[in-house]
Amino acid sequence: MVRDEEKRAQQDQRFRSGFIALVGRTNVGKSTLLNTLLSQKVAITSPKPQTTRNRITGIKTLPTAQLIFLDTPGIHRPYSKLNRYMVDIALVALQEVDLIVFMTDASVEHSLAADAEILERLRAVSTPVFLVLNKVDLVPKPQLLPLIAAYKERFPFAEIIPLSALTGENTERLIEQIIAYLPEGPCYFPPEQATDQPEAFFIAELIREKVFQQTHQEVPYSVAVVVEEITENERGVLHIPATIYVERDSQKGILIGRGGQRLKQIGQAAREEIERLLGTKVYLNLWVKVRKNWTEDERWVKELGHFTS
Repeated sequence: MVRDEEKRAQQDQRFRSGFIALVGRTNVGKSTLLNTLLSQKVAITSPKPQTTRNRITGIKTLPTAQLIFLDTPGIHRPYSKLNRYMVDIALVALQEVDLIVFMTDASVEHSLAADAEILERLRAVSTPVFLVLNKVDLVPKPQLLPLIAAYKERFPFAEIIPLSALTGENTERLIEQIIAYLPEGPCYFPPEQATDQPEAFFIAELIREKVFQQTHQEVPYSVAVVVEEITENERGVLHIPATIYVERDSQKGILIGRGGQRLKQIGQAAREEIERLLGTKVYLNLWVKVRKNWTEDERWVKELGHFTS
């Protein structure tokens, strides 16, 4: 009996690693959860739907495990080539991981009905699926039990975990349960690494986030950001030239603003966050250019959306 307990203890101490897809509809909090789990920002966030366009990798290394999260674009009905690429990325991720964390917004009425199509797609995969009910800080506790019961009836989830990505409530339990389901494996990335995204991509995403925060209505969905070659001068200041692309001249005018004030505000907010995250002084030079209907042009969708396939 003692030997059995020792054997189980040794098995529990073996290093585990694996890939975990964060999937769900748009705006349920996947990127916020990723940043909370990593205790640092690797994905941009916004109240606007479809903020995440590409797959973002977040890496959490613990003494006994390495968790590699794939934050995917929200699954939605695509209405342009850009949106179709985004949905395809999310669906492909389901086939490449050891565990799927399906997120929904517990504070939204009729969330189960809205999730029905995605749950049907999940039936086609053999990977274990967790249900994460997010934003429970906004939901009276008595309302959670019937919601959990309703989801249980609809899909055979491996685990169901209510939490708040914003406050961090119950996120430690999610980490514990994920580790329990991961296979034994190597440390795929250096322990200090939090993402595999190139620096230029991350900076472009931060600039796009500030555009989201400064503009309204249709402008954010037609915005792409390309960071040119980053250089460093003799004083250690990074020079970052970046171009913001939009689809129409009217959108360019909105982004620049009267007397260039809005573009200046976007640049200042982006520069301050880039400096804070990189720990160095930055000179950020922004331009705005029009690329007519780029979200419907496959070549430009790949180039401006940073899609590689």
